[in-house]
Amino acid sequence: MASPESAVNGPTMTAGAASKSLRNAFGGVIAFIILVLIGVLAFSIRLFSVIKYESVIHEFDPYFNYRVTQFLSKNGIYDFWNWFDDRTWYPLGRVIGGTVYPGLTLTAGTIWKVVNSLNIPLSVETVCVFTAPIFSAFASWAAYLLTKEVKGPGAGLTAAALLAMVPSYISRSVAGSYDNEAVAIFALVFTFYLYIKTLNTGSLFYATLNALAYFYMVCSWGGYTFIINLIPMHVLLCIVTGRYSSRLYIAYAPLVVLGTLLASLVPVVGFNAVLTSEHFASFLFLILVDQQCHLSSSYYLLVQVFIIIHVVALAYYIKGILSPKMFKVAVTLVVSAGLAVCCAVIAILIAVVASSPTKGWSGRSLTLLDPTYASKYIPIIASVSEHQPPTWPSYFMDINVLAFLVPAGIIACFMPLTDSSSFVILYIVTSVYFSGVMVRLMLVLAPAACILSGIALSEAFNVLTRSIKFQLPGIAGNPSIAEENGSSTVVAPNDIPKTEEAAKEKPAKKNRKKEKENVEKKPTPSKTEKRLLVLPLEASVIAVLLLVLLGAFYVVHCVWAAAEAYSAPSIVLTSHSNDGGLHVFDDFREAYSWLSHNTDVDDKVASWWDYGYQTTAMANRTVLVDNNTWNNTHIATVGTAMSSPEKQAWEIFHSLDVKYVLVVFGGVVGYPSDDINKFLWMVRIGGGVFPHIKEPDYLCSTVLCTNCRTSGQILSQFIAVPVLIFIELKGNRFITC
Repeated sequence: MASPESAVNGPTMTAGAASKSLRNAFGGVIAFIILVLIGVLAFSIRLFSVIKYESVIHEFDPYFNYRVTQFLSKNGIYDFWNWFDDRTWYPLGRVIGGTVYPGLTLTAGTIWKVVNSLNIPLSVETVCVFTAPIFSAFASWAAYLLTKEVKGPGAGLTAAALLAMVPSYISRSVAGSYDNEAVAIFALVFTFYLYIKTLNTGSLFYATLNALAYFYMVCSWGGYTFIINLIPMHVLLCIVTGRYSSRLYIAYAPLVVLGTLLASLVPVVGFNAVLTSEHFASFLFLILVDQQCHLSSSYYLLVQVFIIIHVVALAYYIKGILSPKMFKVAVTLVVSAGLAVCCAVIAILIAVVASSPTKGWSGRSLTLLDPTYASKYIPIIASVSEHQPPTWPSYFMDINVLAFLVPAGIIACFMPLTDSSSFVILYIVTSVYFSGVMVRLMLVLAPAACILSGIALSEAFNVLTRSIKFQLPGIAGNPSIAEENGSSTVVAPNDIPKTEEAAKEKPAKKNRKKEKENVEKKPTPSKTEKRLLVLPLEASVIAVLLLVLLGAFYVVHCVWAAAEAYSAPSIVLTSHSNDGGLHVFDDFREAYSWLSHNTDVDDKVASWWDYGYQTTAMANRTVLVDNNTWNNTHIATVGTAMSSPEKQAWEIFHSLDVKYVLVVFGGVVGYPSDDINKFLWMVRIGGGVFPHIKEPDYLCSTVLCTNCRTSGQILSQFIAVPVLIFIELKGNRFITC
């Protein structure tokens, strides 16, 4: 027989649960529709380059990736892994399969194969052009999943919308920008999501998926080292702050073991997954095994954290089976012995690392740790514009108003501070540092800034809309809103007399009724506390309008950046005349077409390394150097020839079997990336290997000498557009083609 309490509360609670379930289902449908629209936005905002120009590959590195994808789709994966390219780095050549990150190429090749198997006749070039916009939508959805795990679906939707439009990400994912970052940012964010998901659930299934996502990131971009350093740092932070749990162990240990094994399967990484200091945050031991000191500080922190987490797990286990007194004695003995062993290991480690000239770090990684390292010792890295530190306007250009919302997002992550929110805080702090060292790493900062800004905006809207709801007329009498804000369950007035009569008939149940009423009154302080946080109605409305206006400014800026700043391909140039007319210069493609149709297939072309990928992919001619820059001596030789007098330059090029030399001049339009602007880097890189090339010989009062400036001014009087000049080596002199 049902009790009076169930008769009173049953229908009310059932109706409330049904209403809440209906709201959740409706909210899920709305969230799904919004996510689809965000994906469409992320894809479409990156199509300005195709609309304004045509479906064409941009920049330099994308042409190499396009050429490799063509080879893969034509010859298959096995020939790709064993491909020796004799049209580059003449006479050295290059083993393609072992020197590229294959993730982008394999992804685009798979997409091309799938769509063609469905009888959709897309060319390889078309697939390559649209790969980046497609994965931009995936990255936005991954940002939603990650932020949802941290602060809920509202923050997730906001972060996804921000990431879909952020200019920093658009600059590397616009249609035609077929570079590694096109798929790597999605892999980065998705790996972080699976780590947080595993941390929140303690599921081995998600831990395995996390290792697979990390493997895809390793295949896609060298920035995977950011992941394998950031996650151990977070694990160590959780251990130090007393937040160790079995979920933390499950999230970390499988990633280290399985992820490292999978990473070593990528040919370009191989044993570097355990032999270089970029992975120092994951390992510690096996350093002493290598007699040639190649291990240096390889396993340094990854295994260090790996060992620490096992020690902590063992300590918690032993604490559960020993008495407090015995546990204290055991800890004293273990700590004493551990300190002695650690001191010995650290001493040997320092000696081993000190014997390595670069301490086991690559040049790019040392540049991140010491921003002045490249300019002092490796000018070829310093010569790349994307390796320069960013200026303050770069932050406003690339992330706009997010720079002001990030601090608010950090504060929101502390209320309350959880394992997942502490990871996001660590993510933004490290990415801000690295973006300040190298402008290219603004790309790593962008997802973190969007996540924190999404959290800040979501929390701000929650506070403001709650303040408005509490002060709207009739808000106190709305049962659904009261229940939604943690108030007590509302009992229908008509049911109260029935309850009292039943209580009189059965006095034994009167006490139970009082207890239930006391339990129902407990949430009331929560409602009171929330009312204390209510802002004035006018201030809340104004604040909401200002936030909407701020978002509108962000959208306008992002659309402008996508349409004007980041959609112009580097091989198609434009300029405006005095009367406002638009001139389009297609000199690059015309020059490469001339080279392809007017030279022999086996002719060798010398140029500065910037144009190597384009010359090989578009003109199908052999080049001396390209953008891979793996042999500093070979590039220094070309730089020496470029900066030497004509007779010496002819001898160097002739010894390298060069038939044509490519030189780029900016013309009257002032194309800023011509060879005159890059000339001093040719001198510096050449002088780094050949001491007779000295930079002061080419300078006068810290500017180019008078002869260089005069010749440039004379040449600019006759050439009104940017041009690519091919100089033929004929007889014993140069002839302009």
